[in-house]
Amino acid sequence: MSLVELIARADERALAAGGLACLDRCLPLLGGDDEVLRPLWASLADGSGWAGELTRARDLLGAGRPAGDEAALLVHRMLESAPAERTAGALRPWADACSVASLGVHRLLDPALDPAAGDDALRADAGDAGASPLVAAELRRQAMVLELLADHGAQGLRRALEVTVEGRRVLRAVVSRRARNTAEAGARAGL
Repeated sequence: MSLVELIARADERALAAGGLACLDRCLPLLGGDDEVLRPLWASLADGSGWAGELTRARDLLGAGRPAGDEAALLVHRMLESAPAERTAGALRPWADACSVASLGVHRLLDPALDPAAGDDALRADAGDAGASPLVAAELRRQAMVLELLADHGAQGLRRALEVTVEGRRVLRAVVSRRARNTAEAGARAGL
């Protein structure tokens, strides 16, 4: 099943987890602590409201502040647009937008992706042909989170969080490598 189909069929908890997982994997671009979104995950597990924790996360991550680059701006938009109301109607467009934004972040950080293969085409296809390894892995993680929640309900949250943490580690390494390359290029230019 394609990512677009998975989002269309997802229930409220899966939509919330899908959007939150995309945001969480992209957290290294905001420089936030890895645990800052953990209370939102906990609210999904116990079924409590998440509006207060969402406000707290926005405050901690500086939502609304200008981002340093296009990729960080996409992550800020994911956080800013998260609905306080956790209903399927409010979450579906947010989860869909987070999916697109997260793929955009991964594409921006890995320009090896063929520019002719747009993110929408990749999301509508059940495979990842034409995607760079970084983008293909993000596609698989997004689908896996939605499938885990569809198949296991609340019990799938722990595994969904593990998949998310793995993706965050990968992106943190990419961001770190990018910063080193930029610093080295700057040092060479200064010589």
